[in-house]
Amino acid sequence: MKFNKSIFINDRNINLESKVFVIAEAGVNHNGDMNLARQMIDVAAEAGADAVKFQAFKAEKLILKNIEKAPYQKKTTNSSESQYDMLKRLEVTREQTVQLIEYCKMKKIIFLSTPFEQASLDELDQLGVPAFKVAATDITNIQFLRQVAEKKKPIILSAGMCYLEEVEKALKAIYPINRDVILLQCTANYPIQDTEANIKVIQTFKDAFDILVGYSDHSQGIGASPYAVAIGAKVIEKHFTLDKSMEGPDHKASVTPEELRQLVSDIRRVDKYLGSGIKMPSCSEQLTRRSLQKCIVASKEIKRGMKFEAENIVAKRTNGEGISALYYDNIVGETAKRDFDIDDIISLD
Repeated sequence: MKFNKSIFINDRNINLESKVFVIAEAGVNHNGDMNLARQMIDVAAEAGADAVKFQAFKAEKLILKNIEKAPYQKKTTNSSESQYDMLKRLEVTREQTVQLIEYCKMKKIIFLSTPFEQASLDELDQLGVPAFKVAATDITNIQFLRQVAEKKKPIILSAGMCYLEEVEKALKAIYPINRDVILLQCTANYPIQDTEANIKVIQTFKDAFDILVGYSDHSQGIGASPYAVAIGAKVIEKHFTLDKSMEGPDHKASVTPEELRQLVSDIRRVDKYLGSGIKMPSCSEQLTRRSLQKCIVASKEIKRGMKFEAENIVAKRTNGEGISALYYDNIVGETAKRDFDIDDIISLD
């Protein structure tokens, strides 16, 4: 498999040289209140995120009605409430999605959403959402992965709760249909312990699948994201909230608006630290290089016709004039074509 290494989401080109694409994950932290959702878009845009992402699902198509909540959900919401009832309260209607898309356009930030079943996938596609995030819950859902792939839009695929072999099966299902895939390492709990981040998997994914990679970060606070960037993540996704004390499944594991701003700032700084990967003197090094690197000069008087040898030449700083000491071996054994006094800069003409 050889997935595409240049993927456009709207006007943002994600590739090996591009800056990191930061997704501010609003998720369901709007608590079903569109005023809160718009405030979250404001926060994401002001923080400098590239996209803000919500979740799209129709509870009756997603889950059986008697299913218990996940352990982390029981800790942060009413444990006697079913997962179905909780999700029903957090649904976003088509009309609300349209409003959020338009608000994102006004705020100049990309609207994204995670569909959790085909009806929501079709709806988002019809509304022109430019890419699809597939949650870790669906990495083993081969039928749905193919449905997403058939929309022919970029796929951001979270690989949480799974084995490498399952990731491979998921990618093999998508590959014949769609090669615009970005694979995210993810540990699907909220929040995770530092020892569970396992960001080395990002390199494992690059080696195993020759694919653009990223990180869906559920670590606490600013957490692991900047370090994930340092080992090659080109997409970072992080949950955020307006207030960690609000009731809801994901608030306590999310970053605050100030933390989100700091996270984006840190990621942009790591981007700058990483550079191009091309080893050459930086612009600021050029004058320093002239001043500090050494060239070959005469250590003794050298008469025309004499050979240059270890006993009569040495390297000194010359402000960049002459032959670099790097080429010492090329000079030794050559014949002087003129006289040189001590400290004269050696030349072969």
